Order: sequence, then structure tokens, then C-alpha cells
Amino acid sequence: MPAALLFALFFALPIGYAIWLSFRKAHVSGLGLGAGARSEVWAGFENYRAALQDSELLDGALRVLGYGCIVVPVMLGLALLFALMLDSDKVRLAPFTRLAIFLPYAIPGVVAALMWGFLYLPDVSPFYFVLDELGLPQPDLLDGGPLYLALSNIAVWGGTGFNMIVIYTSLRSIPAEVHEAAKLDGATPLQIALRIKIPMVAPSLVLTFFFSIIATLQVFNEPTTLKPLTNSVNTSWSPLMKVYQDAFRRGDIYAAAAEATLIALATLVLSFAFLKAANRRNKEEAAG
Repeated sequence: MPAALLFALFFALPIGYAIWLSFRKAHVSGLGLGAGARSEVWAGFENYRAALQDSELLDGALRVLGYGCIVVPVMLGLALLFALMLDSDKVRLAPFTRLAIFLPYAIPGVVAALMWGFLYLPDVSPFYFVLDELGLPQPDLLDGGPLYLALSNIAVWGGTGFNMIVIYTSLRSIPAEVHEAAKLDGATPLQIALRIKIPMVAPSLVLTFFFSIIATLQVFNEPTTLKPLTNSVNTSWSPLMKVYQDAFRRGDIYAAAAEATLIALATLVLSFAFLKAANRRNKEEAAG
């Protein structure tokens, strides 16, 4: 009962209220002055039509798509690599290494983005100082195409540790007899990793991919924190930034509610499609 009550108060009711607001709009009578001059009326799908035709929202979705194409494969690839290395019999200082890889995830996203943002600034970054002393080119990571790499680096640095822990926990649950049988058959560590470990932790890989997709669609902290440091990040760089801009800067909570509902719906559709495809593949492999 307490869990159901908390879910209703902090999840179900806010979601339902946001959906309700997305079908409403503000109606202004006359000059908009005096009591009753502004009222809330039914708008139907007007807010949704405006959101789907909003070039800023669509451009933000395309930017997030490019951002996700960098973040998701790199982050999950590193997480899998680190998990396999920590699961090796020859690894040393495993507890310290595991903690060091996981520690960036414990740092708040805003703090991490702010820290990396100053490391990207040529005037204060020690990296640019070293490059200047060596006579090497100093790329501007906060402008143009490199901005995607700069933002992706923050997400990869902060999220790899969490995904690594999930995959590593799954690796540790593999029975030791499986590894011993493979070694007796003459399998090398690389063959054991590719043919035994990775296939057996496939559910964990699906789970981490699912979480990564959701986090990518909801990117907000990194571009918002870097925005004061560069002109390349506008107020609607990502869809959630556009929602924030409409809700708290323009004061149009009805349009923002419709945009947020569309983002949630897109996340749900993509997640459902991916999980369905993963389940179909698992069934085909089991049948084969």
C-alpha cells in the first residue's frame, strides 16, 4: 500500500496531469487585463500539431539522435570491455579498479558537466596548456562538430561505470564449471569471452542498452550546463531543453506538456520495439 500510494502521488498523478494540460490552452479575452481575462480552455490536439510542426523540436531530436549514435555504442562497448577485464583470472587490484571505474557515476551530472566544461575551455584547461607547450593544434571542442564529442565524452565518462557494474554482476553469476570445461577443451581467454561470457550476459546487455536509450532521449544536464560556455548550444539544443524553455521561459505550460508527452511516447515506442526485437531473437536462438 505505501508503494502504491507513493507511485500514485509522484508518478501517476503528475503524468496524468501533464497529459490533461497537453489538451488545454490559455484563452485571453480583450487586453488580458483584469479578473477572468485569462482562462483555460479545451484545445484538443492543437498543441500536438504545433509540436510536430515545430522546427526547433525536430532539430533537437535530430541532434539527440546524432549524440546517441556516439554515446550508446562507445559507453556499452567500454562497459563490456571493463567488465570482461575485471572478470579475468589475472586481474590485479580488482576492488580498487572496480571502484575507480564506477566512481564517476556517483558524481552528480551537473557537477561532472561543469568540471568537463572548464576542461574544454582553452584559457583554463591544462590540456590546452600541454598542447600549446608541445606545439600541437588546439581544437575547439565547444564549437561545431566537436561539440558532439565533448558532450558524448561527459555522458560516457559518467555512465560507463554503472553499466559495467550491471554486466560484471551478470558475469560473476556464470557457474565456474562452465569456465573450467572451456579451459579443459583448450579454449583461450579470448574465445571464452566471445563464445561463452558475452552470449550468457546478453540479457544484461539488453538491459543496459535499454537504459542508455532512455537516458539519451532525456539528455538535459550536459548541454544546459555547457550552454553558458559556448554559443553553439542554444536553448532548444535537445527536446527536453525545448520543453523547459517553453514551460518556464515562455510560460506556455500547455505546449510544454504536449512536447513532454510526445517525448515520453517516443521513448515508450522505441523501448517496446527494441525489447520485442530482442525477445524475438532470443526465442529464435532458443529454438535453433
